[in-house]
Amino acid sequence: MRTERTSFDGGMKRIQFSVRYPDRFVHPLQRRIMEETPITRAELLMWSPTDDAATFLWFDGDREATETVVGGIDSLLASDFVEDDAGTYAFLRQDEYEFSAALLDTIASSGVIFLPPVVFLATGDVRFEAVGETAALSSFHDELSEFGSLTVERVHEFERMRSPSRLTERQQAALEAAVEAGYYEIPREGSVADVAAVLDCSPSTAGELVRKAEAAVIGGYVESG
Repeated sequence: MRTERTSFDGGMKRIQFSVRYPDRFVHPLQRRIMEETPITRAELLMWSPTDDAATFLWFDGDREATETVVGGIDSLLASDFVEDDAGTYAFLRQDEYEFSAALLDTIASSGVIFLPPVVFLATGDVRFEAVGETAALSSFHDELSEFGSLTVERVHEFERMRSPSRLTERQQAALEAAVEAGYYEIPREGSVADVAAVLDCSPSTAGELVRKAEAAVIGGYVESG
């Protein structure tokens, strides 16, 4: 499937892609999720760079549902599961990754770095972020478009540090004081006056510091998707 060449402005970019592959390129794990299971989302959090195909994932379902989905993977050698309130973590070891060899070659030669998580959805979509120089990202976009329907969802300038770097030392101290004072507890246990006492400033100054810090953190979260 060929699309027109896509280019991005110069510099280092962080791009969120969404791709939907034809059936022959769908990973077995995602194919299992698409087969009317309680699992609708799997996040590939970490993976080994070696041939033993060790992966660490999170699934949006309980342990039983996760084990059912994972149990259908032919290449599976060993697995371990930890359930939490939101879903289930899974450590898997396979004898191969089971991606198409052509797709793996494209990824390996892309010249870009992939940021976790890689998200597999029951809709058939795969979402991930890549970082690199714009020419490499443009080439990768064109090459991956050969395998499926590819969409660029977000484009950001790459930053070495994310939202915490946007906080001044004083704003960081204000947030830490607010957390320690119970300002974010439900119900709230602390007040802006408590933050001001820790920072040795007026309540109005403390309130402004907290608001600006919150705005920076929330803005960074939204931008990161």
